[in-house]
Amino acid sequence: MAKEASLFASRLRLELGVRNRFHARGRPHVESYGNPPVIVYAPEEDKRHGNFFDAAFAAISARPEWSRRFDKIHAQARSLPKSERKWRELDSSMSSDALLMNVFCTPAVNESPEVRRMLGVDVHEIGEKEIPDQERPEFGWRARVPLANDRFDRTEVDMRWGGVLVEAKLTESDFQNCHSMLIEPYRDLDVVFERELLPRAQIPTGRAKASAEFPEDYSQEEIIVPGDEWQPQTSEIQREFISGYASYQLIRNVLAAYAQNASFCVIHDARRPDLREAWFEVMSAVKSAAMRVRLKVLTWQELAAVLPDELREFLGAKYGIVSPGEAAPPVEAMSGLYTF
Repeated sequence: MAKEASLFASRLRLELGVRNRFHARGRPHVESYGNPPVIVYAPEEDKRHGNFFDAAFAAISARPEWSRRFDKIHAQARSLPKSERKWRELDSSMSSDALLMNVFCTPAVNESPEVRRMLGVDVHEIGEKEIPDQERPEFGWRARVPLANDRFDRTEVDMRWGGVLVEAKLTESDFQNCHSMLIEPYRDLDVVFERELLPRAQIPTGRAKASAEFPEDYSQEEIIVPGDEWQPQTSEIQREFISGYASYQLIRNVLAAYAQNASFCVIHDARRPDLREAWFEVMSAVKSAAMRVRLKVLTWQELAAVLPDELREFLGAKYGIVSPGEAAPPVEAMSGLYTF
């Protein structure tokens, strides 16, 4: 499954790279030094940004609690040409956080009863007309997940909207692996999960976090592995492996939803069936049927079906995200070069 996940992720990264090379024409941007390169956009003088739908970027700029997401510096800025302005993670064409904000910061989207119903966000009913409440999405929301020692893990959730927590994925390799000591101190672990059914992973001890061309792989936390300092002279064959947990982000966010009496939804790309399988593996370990019905999964493509036409055109051209049954807009550079 790891090889399949790598294949799905690399194919999607390749397609997004080609699409964004076309989308970036006439817009301020740079290409990373990687192979293949990643397109990274810069803000424009007329308060636009090549990585964002215009209506979404205008709404982000008008709300300080949203625009603060641009404070996060690009984790692999060394792989990019130098600039007077420090590169941000939201500048990256591969950023799942940027895709999330492109969709949910667009005013017509966060005011839409159809979108709210799809995610399970509360709406108010007045007579025969449904009127959504005025609550707006929160990005990078800090949950309080109880630990057994009466402390809390202030984990970051990609988005909180009403009573729904959301984890957004695009080109990330997986949901991160971690050592057992990061999972097992959670107070509600055995209340929520059948521990023996949770997905496991073999983790090399004392490794350094690998340099990544795609910062979204590490957009929330470092992958923490207990052990001695990594020794550069130690080969992969010589390293020891310890048993840990796979899909750490999912396990942690389910526990956050349980503690907050909230729902939890994973939104991923339909071209990443590996991510859906990983989510189903975690869901199958949940003990309570009452908790399982609060767990959801959506694809960006399913969501696109209820989005405004102009936003759908933007997502189709830049990301290849279209409603189920529709064909993504062709990109000329793909013809004869790549097969997706």
